Amino acid sequence: MKKAIYLKSLLIVITVLSLNSQSLIYSQNFESKIDSLLQEKYPPNVPGTTFLIAKKGKIIYKKAFGLSNLELNVRMKPDDVFEIGSMTKQFTAISILILVEKGKLNLDDEITKFIPDYPTNGHKITIHHLLTHTSGIRDFTRTQGLNDISKKDLTPSELINFFKNEPIDFIPGEQFKYNNSGYIILGYIIETITGQSYANFVEEQIFKKLEMTSSQYASHKKVIKNRASGYQNKEGYMNSREISFTLPYSSGSLMSTVDDMFKWQEAIKNNLLIIKETTEKAFTNYTLNNGEHIDYGYGWHIKTINNIRTFEHGGSIFGFKSMGVYLPNEDIYVIALNNCDCNSPTKITRELAEFAAKH
Repeated sequence: MKKAIYLKSLLIVITVLSLNSQSLIYSQNFESKIDSLLQEKYPPNVPGTTFLIAKKGKIIYKKAFGLSNLELNVRMKPDDVFEIGSMTKQFTAISILILVEKGKLNLDDEITKFIPDYPTNGHKITIHHLLTHTSGIRDFTRTQGLNDISKKDLTPSELINFFKNEPIDFIPGEQFKYNNSGYIILGYIIETITGQSYANFVEEQIFKKLEMTSSQYASHKKVIKNRASGYQNKEGYMNSREISFTLPYSSGSLMSTVDDMFKWQEAIKNNLLIIKETTEKAFTNYTLNNGEHIDYGYGWHIKTINNIRTFEHGGSIFGFKSMGVYLPNEDIYVIALNNCDCNSPTKITRELAEFAAKH
């Protein structure tokens, strides 16, 4: 009897050890495969990247490759801080939805409610149009004279005055055309409603609440711990061009880390900032006036990778590129932050999201 119990217990132990061994081998193979892909794209002696992959709310991969600073030969670290460019739009969109929940505005409010002298030429341009890039307002980054103001510190209203008299590209709701101007106006509306700067609102309502301690509105003057230096590659690496962060503003001036961006994704998934019904508005695939889907919600592209549904967005600003992909059905998140605008992480981030879904 005792022998039988002993043999049964031994069999259980062997089975557990075998399963643990198989799990370890699987984990090592998964990690080594990703290592090889990223090492090839980001060699050790050039600007690099930080990558994080999470599955079902748990980080399963996090590493850094390349150099954070070329001049000082500083290795990249997983907790380095990057400018995230247009991924800022996610924070602006959620900020607007926070204010919607508070009853401070409606998504069908016209922008003239907040900027009475904005020249809409008789057209109705709403908050919804701004969020979905369907407003028809011309993107100020394609406006003549941008270089003349690129290093000037402008107020949001001064920046809006820079582009507001440009002719519209199309009637609101007729087309989807990615547009930074719309998100600049959204930042101004946030400030008008709250009486706070956009930077302070995001800090108080998002970063502090989610303990995103390494995230902030970008600054050239402030000493920022673990800041990665930004580079461009034009016949050799060079320090990135410097612009005033008052220009990208609420369309592209935030900084973060892969860990903080994972906290952000978990907060969105778990409706920590806004209720589920409001969150769903951000991930609705909206349509044009003719009923055609635009594959964009509020601050996120809504796409597929080989029939796997994704919510994703990238960012590009002088010296930096970023990409975040979330697979909602598989609960997989992949975030990449680069410190050279010469080496986009978009393709490999999507590939790794698919790889994680299959493994």
